[in-house]
Amino acid sequence: MTVSENAYQKLIQKYNVPCPRYTSYPTVPFWEESQTNAKQWFEAVQKTFNKTNENQGIAVYIHLPFCEQLCTYCGCNKRITKRHSVEEPYLHALLTEWQNYLDVFNEKPIIRELHLGGGTPTFFSPKSLEFLISEILKTADLHPDYEFSFEGHPNNTTEAHLQTLFGLGFRRVSYGVQDFDEKVQRTINRLQPYENVAFVTETARKIGYESVNFDLVYGLPFQTLETITDTITKTLAFRPERIAFYSYAHVPWKSPGQRAYTEIDLPNDAEKRALYELGCQMLTEAGYVDIGMDHFSLSQDTLYKAHENKILHRNFMGYTTSSSELLIGLGASSISDAGTAYVQNEKHVERYQEEILQGEMPFRNGHFLTENDLLIKAHILDIICKGETEFTPELLRTFDKSVAQQLAQMQYEKLLQFSDKGLKVSNLGFTFIRNICAVFDERMRQKHTAKARSATPQFSQSV
Repeated sequence: MTVSENAYQKLIQKYNVPCPRYTSYPTVPFWEESQTNAKQWFEAVQKTFNKTNENQGIAVYIHLPFCEQLCTYCGCNKRITKRHSVEEPYLHALLTEWQNYLDVFNEKPIIRELHLGGGTPTFFSPKSLEFLISEILKTADLHPDYEFSFEGHPNNTTEAHLQTLFGLGFRRVSYGVQDFDEKVQRTINRLQPYENVAFVTETARKIGYESVNFDLVYGLPFQTLETITDTITKTLAFRPERIAFYSYAHVPWKSPGQRAYTEIDLPNDAEKRALYELGCQMLTEAGYVDIGMDHFSLSQDTLYKAHENKILHRNFMGYTTSSSELLIGLGASSISDAGTAYVQNEKHVERYQEEILQGEMPFRNGHFLTENDLLIKAHILDIICKGETEFTPELLRTFDKSVAQQLAQMQYEKLLQFSDKGLKVSNLGFTFIRNICAVFDERMRQKHTAKARSATPQFSQSV
């Protein structure tokens, strides 16, 4: 650390404020289209597809929102049910939505990246998942460097799930482990025995999966330095190729399940930061590399290689090795990115299905990026993926006095260094990278009025 411990704690206090995670720019709360025009959206999709399909290929994200029980810490869009009869109509809606995109493409799409997220994708039976993926692959070609991944719950991922998806081309799996401590698990309503995690990890490796990721969360109720030490120690015994060590986002105004416990049960700011520092130290000492934004990787993994080669990309799926400009999101609440435009689907499952089957597109909010948006987006992506950016005359013209002052202050605080070309984030600065990106966030500055400051927070704390 290049500053004293006292100075570091002051920086934590200063910058631990609500801040976006920048999976897009502008971020969702600042999108301008409350009801996106389908014709305009498909024009943007077609333009980007024509430009990128042959070389980059496209990315596909499929949201499978069903879970059998509510994990109270979770802020994702999900539908809680034990009725597996919901699978068939939802799959039908997904494939109908995909066909709508195929009708827009003027040639066969080349899939570079495909990810199943949730909810709980392994809520669906292996047979259902095989049907879904097989139907999509019938209509597309695969990029030479394609990468398929899915999220699995350790309690319901079976050998049949892993074998079926492996046969379809999946080589990466991510398990939501969160924490191994039983008291923490009971509080967040996610009891999953160590033996279940061991089984799904070892089975994936036995089948031939090349990359296993564990999602861990710090800042959960009743976590302590002792419980985090135990969780990280047990995690390291499995040696997953990737580890996402996420900060718990306490947003009970968005996720009412989080009201099952109170702020008193949560580590305070200093305690939460100590949990992260300890976890980060244990991971780096074990040979993991901090890729950025709470992601760690072993050196043989493709995420590390993309980081080293400065070709890491970030989109609504998080960090990715693919730089596809076109991301098609299928399913309730899914977000699509056409490079120059965003759109999000209806979040309510039944309304999503009804609109799709009536021949309508279930679009809700969206945004068509201005030239200035595209400029700022490029710089935020460079900062968050490469840790540096080069200033352009166009960008400098967008700076107002407050932007220059904030960046100068961050240089004084040793969070970044200026060069003749632009800026580079320091090792210390990576802790505050969301705050650095926020300096460039013109949309947030414009909306940050006295009224907005007094309203309900829209983002989780940044550190």
